[in-house]
Amino acid sequence: MNSRDLLLAIDNGTQSMKALVFDGKGHLAAKHMVPFDPPYFSQHPGWAEQHAHIFWQALCQACRGLWDAEGVNKDRIAGVAVTTQRSTLFNMDKNGTPLRPAIHWLDQRKTHGQNPLGGLWGLLFKLVRMGDTIAYFQAEAEANWLRTYQPDIWRDTYKFLFLSGYLTYKLTGDFCDSIGCQVGYIPFDYKKLRWASDWNWKWDAVQVQREMLPELIPPGEPLGTISTAASEETGIPAGLPLIAAAADKACEVIGSGSLEPSIGCLSYGTTATINVTSRKYVEAIPLLPPYPSAIPGFHSIEVQIYRGFWMISWFKKEFAFKEEQEAVINGVTPEALLEKQIEDIPPGSMGLILQPYWSPGLKLPGPEAKGAVIGFGDVHTRGHLYRAILEGLGYALREGKERIENRTKIPITSLRVSGGGSQSRAAMQMTADIFGLPTAKPHLYETSGLGAAIDAAVGVGLHSDFDSAIKAMTHVGEVFEPNLKNHEIYNDLYRKVYKKMYKRLKPFYERIREITGYPK
Repeated sequence: MNSRDLLLAIDNGTQSMKALVFDGKGHLAAKHMVPFDPPYFSQHPGWAEQHAHIFWQALCQACRGLWDAEGVNKDRIAGVAVTTQRSTLFNMDKNGTPLRPAIHWLDQRKTHGQNPLGGLWGLLFKLVRMGDTIAYFQAEAEANWLRTYQPDIWRDTYKFLFLSGYLTYKLTGDFCDSIGCQVGYIPFDYKKLRWASDWNWKWDAVQVQREMLPELIPPGEPLGTISTAASEETGIPAGLPLIAAAADKACEVIGSGSLEPSIGCLSYGTTATINVTSRKYVEAIPLLPPYPSAIPGFHSIEVQIYRGFWMISWFKKEFAFKEEQEAVINGVTPEALLEKQIEDIPPGSMGLILQPYWSPGLKLPGPEAKGAVIGFGDVHTRGHLYRAILEGLGYALREGKERIENRTKIPITSLRVSGGGSQSRAAMQMTADIFGLPTAKPHLYETSGLGAAIDAAVGVGLHSDFDSAIKAMTHVGEVFEPNLKNHEIYNDLYRKVYKKMYKRLKPFYERIREITGYPK
């Protein structure tokens, strides 16, 4: 019997760093979490940054907690995998030292006024009326902001890495990263799952040099081995293989057992998403690519609601001070108290309907979009608004489901839900009722870490392939069946009201932007 039968997954989320140990059947053997307090800091409105050492120190502390506090026998660890938040970027010098704080994925700075693309690409984009789309890409690219406003930092940048690449370097000493982690405004070819060809327009739009980017490794293959220096700081045995995994959303998908495009994976996290795994390259929204999957050669077709379950945190901060105080006194969560308030509120929140576009997007919604709540009356309370938030997120994700189905031509017949919101029974039942589909929670909450462990299991040979690994390591937990009477109400509200809101309100959003200048 192989004595190395456990897998270490490191999950670097927005709110915390987790070190998780799984066995080959997907059971969580041990966990140690280190919260980020705060998750980021802001020097200017809209900025979000974090010092590199915060991430690394948290990783070391989380791993040491496994050996010291949880009593895990590190000699049983067969391999390591890392999954991280997406699109957090680092500038590294030749010595592997960060040149500035990381630009966090929640950062909203933009670099307007970039020169439009010239040559054949510029002419082509002009002819097909994609100039605004390319300008958006240029304005959002962190590299363009750095090159414009911190040219000295950009000049001294030897490697430009995502958080996953930074942690890989700290663990192995090598500048490489997983293909599954490449999500952001970089010259990446999402269709061919590699760095873009030399002639691709993205190199001109972002102006990152190829040598500044890391070597890319497919999920399930080794990135390197744990270095002696990293072992001394983390306690992870030196020489263990670090296996390429993927970004957190992609790992959540396979950690939920979603390997077919007929299984929709909802992520109720800071950003709410609906994903399916597909061997084919399919754009659910034209010009917005599917992201790399945690399975090599596959794509994760995704529609996202940028602020998602962040809206629950916003609601608690702005409207639920009483519940937060009572939660501390009674040893429960504020969400549990809020859910009690909505138990007797009927589906549809007595006519209160929310459109959850608290942050604008490029295509869904457009850059002019704002959030909206309609249908207020004197009967409505904070509880109605709380329920309307949950319902609005459900409507938006159902719209994403329909977009994916329209593009893949494959019906989504069941749902799996991950993320913090999956702990809410009210949210789970509303999801089943809004979609009219059986909605399951995976057997454990830590689906992102489990997805990384699945990559590690294949990489070290505990399972021979991804099909067998996912079958062995993922299990369906509680299933919420739709209430057909509630579904009928939600169906009418969704089709006759919600889906018409954005089109009706868009002209007003545009006037608001013209008058106030927000959002730019």
